[in-house]
Amino acid sequence: MTRVIIVGAKGRMGQALVKCIPQHAGLQLAAQIDQGDDLVGALAGGDVVIDFSFHNNTLAVARACAKQKKALVIGTTGHADKEAAEIRRLKAKIPMVWTSNFSTGVNTLFWLTRKAAEILGTDYDLEVVEMHHRLKKDAPSGTAKSLAEILAAVRRQKLSEVARHGRQGIVGARTAEEIGVHSLRGGDVVGDHTVIFSNIGERVELTHKASSRDTFANGALRAASWVVKQKPGLYDMQDVLGLK
Repeated sequence: MTRVIIVGAKGRMGQALVKCIPQHAGLQLAAQIDQGDDLVGALAGGDVVIDFSFHNNTLAVARACAKQKKALVIGTTGHADKEAAEIRRLKAKIPMVWTSNFSTGVNTLFWLTRKAAEILGTDYDLEVVEMHHRLKKDAPSGTAKSLAEILAAVRRQKLSEVARHGRQGIVGARTAEEIGVHSLRGGDVVGDHTVIFSNIGERVELTHKASSRDTFANGALRAASWVVKQKPGLYDMQDVLGLK
């Protein structure tokens, strides 16, 4: 039986994980950790930690896991570059699954986006549009960033140089190189993502819409079952699902 510790247990995703874990044979809830709770003390009773707290808490969680040799699943987004680099260094000590989205459907979207970009070539204009609930703090979403990174990688571009976050005023004609990334916020939207490939005379759109957080929770729990069997390293859901 794999013992799971959930960090950020009182949040929306934390509660979804608590609800879904009984559906996964072989997984047992060992502890629910939130602000003010003792993660270090709880680690002895667990095999894997799933972190859905806040981006500024993830490095401390990762360091604690590395010290006690516990596998880690990271679901937070919005990390600063330096913070993310520090977390990645810990892959030498423990196995970690770190992804922007745990949904099987979204990871299929990642795969399809890469294939479409390869097939359609450079004649198509690329845009990524995402929408989330009004309480989401970071923008664009981690998933939208991943989609844009896939598009840039296929075209051998550096995303930071070609990303265009919204447009306002007299911005001139769209360049062939830019990748548009647009964030919408409102209501209780769990997560919608669309990748648009536009050319003269036709348009291809790939869309994923999530209506329940359970799809992300079940994916994270699937990752937890998988990662405890792996050697130290940094993995994502494409590894978990065997899509690489």
